[in-house]
Amino acid sequence: MLHQSQRAGILAKKLGMTRVFTEEGAVVPVTVLALEGCQVVAQKTQERDGYTALQLGSGAAKPKRVSKAERERFAKAKVAPKMKLVEFRVAGENMIEVGASMSADHFVSGQKVDVSGISIGKGFQGAMKRHNFGGLRATHGVSISHRSHGSTGQCQDPGKVFKGKKMAGHMGAVRTTTQNLEIVRTDAEDGLILIRGSVPGSKGTWIEIRDAVKGAKMADLPLPGKFTVGASEEKAEAKAAPAPAPGKSGEEE
Repeated sequence: MLHQSQRAGILAKKLGMTRVFTEEGAVVPVTVLALEGCQVVAQKTQERDGYTALQLGSGAAKPKRVSKAERERFAKAKVAPKMKLVEFRVAGENMIEVGASMSADHFVSGQKVDVSGISIGKGFQGAMKRHNFGGLRATHGVSISHRSHGSTGQCQDPGKVFKGKKMAGHMGAVRTTTQNLEIVRTDAEDGLILIRGSVPGSKGTWIEIRDAVKGAKMADLPLPGKFTVGASEEKAEAKAAPAPAPGKSGEEE
């Protein structure tokens, strides 16, 4: 069941890690996340879909790499084709209109958030690295199998290895959520969010940021959120337009 104050999250791209300094001079390691044109693409309503949610898209996709049906859906929403789409469940009173661009100050400094992403793939790994097993003895008869996981089952009864047994295998490349991370700083102008510590995923992967579900909630969060309607595209066009030469007006005589 959704809480009445449940807000939409944000879809951002992981740029990497750096550090910032507090006013006291303390070093804070942070992960930098960038909003690459994060916009509301569609709304899911209780009457039509049976639940309330917002579909957000981020990153510019080449139209030729988008199916015809998707291009028509983006055109209907008057939104450029997006590279990544994610749904965020929201309360009915916190819906945001289609086409709105999310802002980095949707979250505030000091707020706790839950961050989800695809963890870095490690390939096939042994039980010591994958599950933190201790391994076998270094001596006393152990030969060549020091890092093995040891016994995996019982004798003739039941005569099988149970499902879910921790063994060597593929590690990483799964959806992971880290809870209660702190927002250190936000930059609405450049669309950057700085989160204390590390977040799941490698550089260039898409990260989902939501309000933390555990712990105390901040009372001064913007509702339904911080976003702009149509202003982001005009701002981008203004940055791309060349500045007039000094001493001349913008219009030709």
